Amino acid sequence: MFENLSERLERSFKILKGEGKITEINVAETLKDVRKALLEADVSYKVAKEFCDNVKAEAMGHNVLTAVKPQQMMVKIVHDKLAEFMGSEFSDINVKGNPGVVLVAGLNGSGKTTFCGKLALNIKSKKGMKVLLAACDTFRPAAIDQLKVLGEQIEVPVYTEEGEKNPVKIAKAAIAKAKAEGYSVVVVDTAGRLAVDQELMDEISELHQAVQPTETLFVVDAMTGQDAVETAKAFNDRLDFDGVVLTKMDGDTRGGAALSIKAITGKPIKFISTGEKMEALDVFHPGRIADRILGMGDVVSLVEKAQEQFDEKQARELKKKLAKDQFGLMDFYNQIQQIKKMGNIKDLAGMLPGMGKALKDVDIDNSAFKGIEAIIMSMTPDERDHPEIINGSRRKRIADGSGTSIQEVNKLLKQFEGTRKMMKMTMNPALMAKLSRGMR
Repeated sequence: MFENLSERLERSFKILKGEGKITEINVAETLKDVRKALLEADVSYKVAKEFCDNVKAEAMGHNVLTAVKPQQMMVKIVHDKLAEFMGSEFSDINVKGNPGVVLVAGLNGSGKTTFCGKLALNIKSKKGMKVLLAACDTFRPAAIDQLKVLGEQIEVPVYTEEGEKNPVKIAKAAIAKAKAEGYSVVVVDTAGRLAVDQELMDEISELHQAVQPTETLFVVDAMTGQDAVETAKAFNDRLDFDGVVLTKMDGDTRGGAALSIKAITGKPIKFISTGEKMEALDVFHPGRIADRILGMGDVVSLVEKAQEQFDEKQARELKKKLAKDQFGLMDFYNQIQQIKKMGNIKDLAGMLPGMGKALKDVDIDNSAFKGIEAIIMSMTPDERDHPEIINGSRRKRIADGSGTSIQEVNKLLKQFEGTRKMMKMTMNPALMAKLSRGMR
């Protein structure tokens, strides 16, 4: 996300490098470049101009401390204004009610139905609430089947009515079922069209009035840039929604939609969706996104993702194994599975400060683990528990069975031994203290 914008903004700030103080001239030069960067990112001219005017007013009112360089001060001001333009604080969805009803709308192809599945899983796993999906998209025949498949994947029931074409009847029946059977939240998937037209708006308005949702979300494809913003505005002019969901953010290197939607519609972005996996949904935090745009990483989100996959019982068992020197290759394999559940490896690495730029042209995905997984699964249980018994003939058998080479098997065993030693070292405070003293 945002790679192109990040790169352009970094170049813009270099204008101030070496300057002793902020002046109207060097600020104007920097902001001229910043405005170009925003326009290239598909931010509307009006929003780009307003943003730069606000940054200039803030910068000219600052007395730069001697300890802070003008370039650093400008980065700080731009960061704060980016966060402000995107909504300052994150905005949670309202799922309170008996049941809470989330109405999800969007155009065809925006990823609306997939988002419904992701949202249901998010509410179920993170809020611990019982969720029912309602299939009310009677316009696109495949949408109901798609929602059923997603529901099975995430183990969330989907309410459908065979042959019923009236989405209001389906939604009302789903809500009645939720009340009767103790569901906390109903997520309603609605029909889309190729464009915001009268028929679509009449249908959504009628549905909205009938079910009185606690939350109405509009889903837009981030890759369409300003078209996404204009679509959201046109929709909001007819139906006062509560927030926006940006999908396909992993394919958008510009970020124009994320930067413009709040300024144009006045409504917050609530979620960003990346990829097809049901877990690939993140709450939109303006400050953290501003960090990522400016190459500062997003360590907080990375830690949160790790905590979501953290199994306390498994961690205790792992600690015992390390203490007894019983950490085996199957434990190593399980750790890889935990990392993979966190999301795309390149995206995760990009959350570390400075790594986004370093990995710009590097192709990394979760398939990078396939060779390692194949090697481990080609071993016998005894070999996984006691890798020291793996001799030359065993290595050849494992390489043949995994479709890899003996060199790759040797490399994995060496990496595993290094990992085991390092993990064992962390279990020995006295050894760590000794090592720390030696490094001073």
